[in-house]
Amino acid sequence: MNIEQIRQHAFAMPFTSPAFPPGPYRFYQREFFIISYRTDPEKLRAIIPEPLQMSEPVVNFEFIRMPDSTGFGDYTESGQVIPVSYQGKPGNYTHAMYLNDHPPTAGGRELWGFPKKMASPRLQVHTDTLVGELNYGPVRVATGTMGYKHRELDGQAIAESLRTTPNYLLKIIPHVDGTARICELVSFPMLDVTVHGAWSGPAALSLFAHALAPVAELPVLEVLGAKHYVADLTLGLGKVEFDYLV
Repeated sequence: MNIEQIRQHAFAMPFTSPAFPPGPYRFYQREFFIISYRTDPEKLRAIIPEPLQMSEPVVNFEFIRMPDSTGFGDYTESGQVIPVSYQGKPGNYTHAMYLNDHPPTAGGRELWGFPKKMASPRLQVHTDTLVGELNYGPVRVATGTMGYKHRELDGQAIAESLRTTPNYLLKIIPHVDGTARICELVSFPMLDVTVHGAWSGPAALSLFAHALAPVAELPVLEVLGAKHYVADLTLGLGKVEFDYLV
């Protein structure tokens, strides 16, 4: 294997059997359960990286079921997304993600900089209740519930928001000496979005302290609302918005 062959074929590790295939990555019947809650503004402000700015003391806790995703397979993830502003425009900053499948964990971290860790999230319906659960090892970290499809929402408005709202990540890749070789604010789009249905209902969210999955450090002060929707979309590749090392 010569130098030119390495240059032409290298895109992910391991070189001879990459953990994930090249994109684009299309998701079908992706099911979202998102609970919005008010939290402590000082604690929230402390974890939002500049040059992003806090919009309001709100966090969206997400449970996402992905039964059919190109290259990544069938998996579930959960985490916290924060409404922010960048250069005066609204967006979303992904603060923490936990999922149960290695390829999207590796691909999400290496390509975009998603803050992903392996855990055991689950999203399912128990009789009349939509239930999201997140366990880290044997320990419960989060439980979210919502009345199942109590009120229909405007799916077109949700699709438009997914298409037009930028999403931000803090991408960090270390150098071989342990220092940061890449430290960037990255944005990514959601493309070709089709929402098949969207609903809301009464909701509750409980977060539990854990040393390695510290979602409870952004405490739930008040649940503001919840939505549940199913969509097809393409996760677009990202671009660098700000380089912290320059």
